Amino acid sequence: MSDDHDGENGFDAAIPDSLLPYDSWIEDAYRDVMLRALDHVGREGLPDGHHFYVTFLTGWPGVEIPARLRAQYPHDITIVLQHQFWDLRVDRTARTVSVGLSFGGVGSTLVIPVAAITAFADPHIRLALRFTPPGPAPAQDEEPAALESAASSDASSDTASGEAPGETTDGQAPASSQVVSLAAFRKKGPNPS
Repeated sequence: MSDDHDGENGFDAAIPDSLLPYDSWIEDAYRDVMLRALDHVGREGLPDGHHFYVTFLTGWPGVEIPARLRAQYPHDITIVLQHQFWDLRVDRTARTVSVGLSFGGVGSTLVIPVAAITAFADPHIRLALRFTPPGPAPAQDEEPAALESAASSDASSDTASGEAPGETTDGQAPASSQVVSLAAFRKKGPNPS
């Protein structure tokens, strides 16, 4: 190896500026990985242990969420797909992701433009992807809030999550997010056990 190269791989430590948009291409590839994962789970269900955090900008054009959620989370929100969800779909032509979730016992279908998604994570394998929205990003005054929508392919399951608010199934708090468990909003009834 010659003296004019640094690092383990023999390349210069500083990457020169490029006239090719590598950063944009890499981000597009990561978005495609996210869309493939969501599409797969929409068809096949969540494999054991996997669950997703999806953070998106609530004020982005084309985002369809209940008005009360938009009022409560005017900047961004993180949904956790883990125990209950239905109709998870990726529309590559419209560049949207849609999913049915319950909030306070009321079922809603969220429609999220892919461009509005700022983060995707699968804590089971410690995968975390961050995305830059195209164009000028709206001001972010607050940390993202997370809503646990219990997500599994069985939408009729009404079992409460055994997780404490702010924890993932592996007991670790998600980075820079506050998880609000929807178990507190579910109708209370007789214990089935």
